[in-house]
Amino acid sequence: MDWSDLPFFLEVARSQQIGRASVLLGVDATTVGRRLRRLEQAVGQRLFEQSPSGQILTVAGLDLLERATAMEEIAAGARITSDSKPEIAGTVRVSVAEGFGTWFVSRHLGRLADAYPRLNVDLVASSGFLNPTRRETDVAVLLARPRRGPLRTRKLTDYALRLYASADYLTAKGAVASLHDLRSRRMIGYVPDIIYAPELRYLDEIPGARQPSLRSSSINAQARMIASGAGIGILPCFIGDADPKLVAILAEIRITRSFWLVTHQDTSLFPAIRAFSDWLTALVVTERQVLMPSSKSCA
Repeated sequence: MDWSDLPFFLEVARSQQIGRASVLLGVDATTVGRRLRRLEQAVGQRLFEQSPSGQILTVAGLDLLERATAMEEIAAGARITSDSKPEIAGTVRVSVAEGFGTWFVSRHLGRLADAYPRLNVDLVASSGFLNPTRRETDVAVLLARPRRGPLRTRKLTDYALRLYASADYLTAKGAVASLHDLRSRRMIGYVPDIIYAPELRYLDEIPGARQPSLRSSSINAQARMIASGAGIGILPCFIGDADPKLVAILAEIRITRSFWLVTHQDTSLFPAIRAFSDWLTALVVTERQVLMPSSKSCA
């Protein structure tokens, strides 16, 4: 086996696209393909299967991935920069909830990139999560603590949610002074039968609230509907307080949820994954007032 082929294998395994891997490696796709074929010949087994979405690891590929990432960790620990700190390089795939990724994490990623110029971050912010157990992602920020799997899990942070309406809506429809007033107001929320986590059933916790008549699987779409004056809905404070068009209403309604930081136990200490995890953990501490604002600040 030519050990210089392993970085090509690792990049394709993580990006699942030969074209994307070639860009990150700074070579053409033909070279990447040639290196993979040579590695497969040396191993004597196919390492990838072609799928509509790209290259998927075979059983042999998964086995080699574990061994190659362990070797990568050893090599990364041996590379020492001038200030005696390990060099952080490579690609980290991060799966987060759509709202958290769009309104919070993405706002600060530039600072991480400045600190680690050779670190690539794939931020997958969507309605649903990639699975760290199946190695679909290196880091996942989940709404609930996983109950099983070869995972390392720790609570990342609590965050608060409030009822929001637009200032224009309140001017046109009148103020919402009590829970009783909600019974006659149009509500905005998730599509009930495709909610991907039970923690998103916020309206069930508000006595007397109507079921939403304007619904979306996207929290960003819900935020846009609320800001346009279409109705009232529940948003994380890090979304609602960031939009000047929105006003928090009914101070007595305050819901708390948690984010959990999850990595695979076999890769959690890899320098790139650990660097991102430590950065995000420190970030939520410094931005606690955004995630869990005091009653006065979001009233």
